[in-house]
Amino acid sequence: MEMTAQRDVRAKQAANAPKNPTAWIIAVSCFVLIGGALFLYSRVSWQQALLYVLGAFGGFVLYQAHFGFTSAWRKFILYRQGEGIRAQMVMMAVASALFLPLLIKGSIFGHSVAGNVHEVGIAVMIGAFIFGIGMQLGDGCASGTLYHIGGGDTNGVVTLIGFIAGSVIATTHFDVWMRMPHVDPISLIASFGAWGGFLLQLVLLAVVYYVVTVMEKRRHGKLLTTPLERRHGWKTIYKGPWSLLVGALLLALMNVLVLMFKGSPWGITSAFALWGAKFVQLFGVDPTAWAYWQDEAKRQALANPLYYDTTTVMDISLMFGALFLLAAALAGRYAKPVQWKRPTRMTIGAFIGGLMMGYGARLAFGCNIGAYFSGIASFSVHGWIWFVFAFLGSLIGVKLRPYCAYKN
Repeated sequence: MEMTAQRDVRAKQAANAPKNPTAWIIAVSCFVLIGGALFLYSRVSWQQALLYVLGAFGGFVLYQAHFGFTSAWRKFILYRQGEGIRAQMVMMAVASALFLPLLIKGSIFGHSVAGNVHEVGIAVMIGAFIFGIGMQLGDGCASGTLYHIGGGDTNGVVTLIGFIAGSVIATTHFDVWMRMPHVDPISLIASFGAWGGFLLQLVLLAVVYYVVTVMEKRRHGKLLTTPLERRHGWKTIYKGPWSLLVGALLLALMNVLVLMFKGSPWGITSAFALWGAKFVQLFGVDPTAWAYWQDEAKRQALANPLYYDTTTVMDISLMFGALFLLAAALAGRYAKPVQWKRPTRMTIGAFIGGLMMGYGARLAFGCNIGAYFSGIASFSVHGWIWFVFAFLGSLIGVKLRPYCAYKN
């Protein structure tokens, strides 16, 4: 009788226990990834399908390595922990080495290849500075916002809404900022030659790496590293977590593949402006009258279905179809319910942060991916200017975070 009663109790507990959604998340992730790739292959091209898969791969890497730009800068600003920034410098160095032969040749697979090299001026400085503040208030950069949403962070949804709104606002008077004082695009390769530009790039990256290292040792007496949960064998591949160094190397490889098959490096935020423009069209607004959309390629993107836009395709795969959703399921990170309730101050901060990032990214020709990562990897002075001013903005953003209920 006693054993029967115990079995009944255990059966009742098992019936009432929360269900682990791992199985359906894996199924949905695989369906979106495979189905989306097949759809793009049939409707657009095999290159578009491949870029969709690469976007998912990028999300997988970001999630598994916890590779953040916002958090890395914040940890250094507050605690002088520079592991994340050092990983970024390694990523830039590897990407630069991989980009170099492609940029010199200027073509591959029968199509042209060009880096993200943009003009430098007041708009870029102010835009990057605004973005730096916003990424701390929104608790995530462009890539971080997308993979946080996929990881079940509802705060990221609010940030994304603000991101799109800010992008749309910037496009309405884009020409005003473009008339601000500026100089033409400057490429280290064009200015100093292939080897001279490459060596100067490595020196700049090494200086940042060295300064961060010295400041960390001065504060802590040694370099601090994030302890990783021990996982043995091949399960580490899909359960993670991975080291930041592994993440850096894989993201560099991913970006060069994007450059090869897309013809330009990885970017994220131009899609947000496109989504916003498509949305306002539903209410009878004509965004083609705005300065930002006077460029023929942008007007064509606005006229075409969204699945023709490569940046949109990669953003969607990173956020929804992505392997990082699968990674979250396989690592058991969806075992806990999604937290829908957030402090009101945090929600407001996330929206304002997204608004600032969306606006700033349009002014500065990109975000932490398009301007910072891809810009520097393309040997663009614009990328380095973006880094400096976005970091300065983050100094202020970090100070404002407690007012938004963040605990840093």
